Amino acid sequence: MTTTAAFDGTRTRDWMRRFADSVYATEAELTALDQQAGDGDFGTNLAAGVRAAGPPLDRTEDSAGPAEPLGVMAASFLDEIGGTSGPLFGLLFQALSRAAADSGPQLTTAALAEGTTQGLAAIRRVGDAAPGDKTLVDALDPAAAALRAAGSAPAAEALAAAADAAWQGVQDTASLAARMGRASYLGERATGVPDPGAVGIALFFASAAGAVPALGPLLRPTG
Repeated sequence: MTTTAAFDGTRTRDWMRRFADSVYATEAELTALDQQAGDGDFGTNLAAGVRAAGPPLDRTEDSAGPAEPLGVMAASFLDEIGGTSGPLFGLLFQALSRAAADSGPQLTTAALAEGTTQGLAAIRRVGDAAPGDKTLVDALDPAAAALRAAGSAPAAEALAAAADAAWQGVQDTASLAARMGRASYLGERATGVPDPGAVGIALFFASAAGAVPALGPLLRPTG
């Protein structure tokens, strides 16, 4: 139990690398989604963000704590990537990095909950989006709630619960009418299409356990 209770710096860096692998594997699917419900550049922008983070991630020391790889992700998305998605994902990574720094050498479930909650608050302030607006908030809000509800559970278990909650949020966005961003101008064209930003959030949390090779099986209607 001790070995799985928290992520150290190396394990957190590996998570970031798996997230990059997930983005590369699903970039075309993300782009196709965004062509239906956005500007069509989300997959490209997300891939550019993780690509920019690759070299500095590789340079982080094995002895570094979990705040360092999360900080690399924050800097890469905030400083290098334009559009809407870069800054918003950067704010999440930044809040997680700060919470990780406060938690010490291990990224605990409490730190994950705090960082995700603070990242959500920052994104909502900047983007002025609320749950139900068909944005990444619809995946991030339930993920943050799942992490808070996890209490003292091992980080791996808490992140799995966050991923499940985020994917459910993604599914829910398909039936929502967009009230923010370009999707709000597309009317029925965006109906039935999951929000790409929400998918990106779910990919992030799911990648804690393993890289996601394709979106198709995860986006099929359930029930």
